[in-house]
Amino acid sequence: MPIELGPDAIGQWLGQFLWPLFRIGSFLMVIPIFGTQLVTARIRIGLALVMTVLVMPMLGDVPVLDSISPEMAVISIQQVLIGSAMGFAVYMLFQLFVVAGQMIAMQMGLGFASMVDPANGVNVPVLSQFYLNGITLLFLAMNGHLVLFDVLVESFNTIPIATDGLAIESFRQLAHRMTWLFASAMLLALPAMAAVLIVYISFGVMTRAAPQMNIFAIGFPVALLFGLFANWVLMRDLAPHFQEFSRETFIFLREMQRT
Repeated sequence: MPIELGPDAIGQWLGQFLWPLFRIGSFLMVIPIFGTQLVTARIRIGLALVMTVLVMPMLGDVPVLDSISPEMAVISIQQVLIGSAMGFAVYMLFQLFVVAGQMIAMQMGLGFASMVDPANGVNVPVLSQFYLNGITLLFLAMNGHLVLFDVLVESFNTIPIATDGLAIESFRQLAHRMTWLFASAMLLALPAMAAVLIVYISFGVMTRAAPQMNIFAIGFPVALLFGLFANWVLMRDLAPHFQEFSRETFIFLREMQRT
């Protein structure tokens, strides 16, 4: 028996495939690891297509609209905003450690030692790149990417396609999330910064006691070595801190969907 394809059936199929593809694709374009320059656009698009095909049977009925109607464009923009907002929340998790590395590097005198980040194409201190590589490996070892995909699939139940998308309050909370980024980075970098600051205070006292001593020739290498030692000590607690920050990020993602 031949299958008759009418405008309603075609619109239903397009909605069930294109709208999830817009949300999943925008999410993959923003999140770390998959959204960086290290992963080509062809791989990201292929991964988005595969995930969309797997998610389609889980979706309910989507509104049947004309493919060139304004409502179609509005819903498409909503899906892109939802995926981008969720991906940006995860992106801030990784940038937290980049900012912490920059704070520590500036304090210990390694701010000038920068290199090009191959993932983002910008110059970052070497210490920030070291932290970023470390937490990326931790994220993959802890199956964080699987949790991300689970939260993304769950968003189709908490924020169905037929709804109005994320509320204004969700975007306000996402913007306020920047304060959490800088506050958490400061708390993470504070022990090493305080340890190096004690070294500088000690050399300041020594300079007052012996003005003929060249503080720049002695203080810089000592502060650098002490800063490296402080980072070596802090590496022991890097995994617990990252696990806690990741838990807060995933909780924020779920709360943002329910706002």
